[in-house]
Amino acid sequence: MYITTLEGKRAEIEAMKANVEQMLDIIGEDKDREGLQRTPERVAKSLLQLVGGYDVDPIAVLNSAKFSERYSQPVIVKNIEFYSLCEHHILPFFGKVHIAYIPNGSIVGLSKIPRVVDILSHRLQVQERFTREICECIQDALQPLGVIVIVEAQHLCMQMRGIEKQGAVTVTSDYTGRFTDPTMRQEFINTIGF
Repeated sequence: MYITTLEGKRAEIEAMKANVEQMLDIIGEDKDREGLQRTPERVAKSLLQLVGGYDVDPIAVLNSAKFSERYSQPVIVKNIEFYSLCEHHILPFFGKVHIAYIPNGSIVGLSKIPRVVDILSHRLQVQERFTREICECIQDALQPLGVIVIVEAQHLCMQMRGIEKQGAVTVTSDYTGRFTDPTMRQEFINTIGF
């Protein structure tokens, strides 16, 4: 995984610990009781890890494994699991990403596509932007004949609070180039079994 480690993040951890301690006080908890004594540090480290994607350039990751190849049919990577945090409530949303691109003289090492998903999901996100960023990243790095991205996700901000609707799945898509053709999009949708 390309997500940053917590090395060199001591100042950030300490600042966040103080904020978590204040939150515990505000909600009426005793931050000094046994079960909560280390919670502020755990929360700080957890959050810094969950948003570690800011420290990594996803285009550089793709460019690090780009190879010349004359293949010109869709390359599909489906069912890429992801976990992210919604920027509105800092609650998790998670699901699967399905991606295809049509090479235009260059292919990329297959592991780099899920790495891009990891990097972009480890930022505060909204699903719509997450979908677009994946598509744009692959388009910018590889200059393929087309890219398509479909994201399906469950949002805990809809399940745990507010409307409290269990099992609701949100689907977003973005596409470029040849995937603007409805026939090409349908072929991709059929291939991923969506």
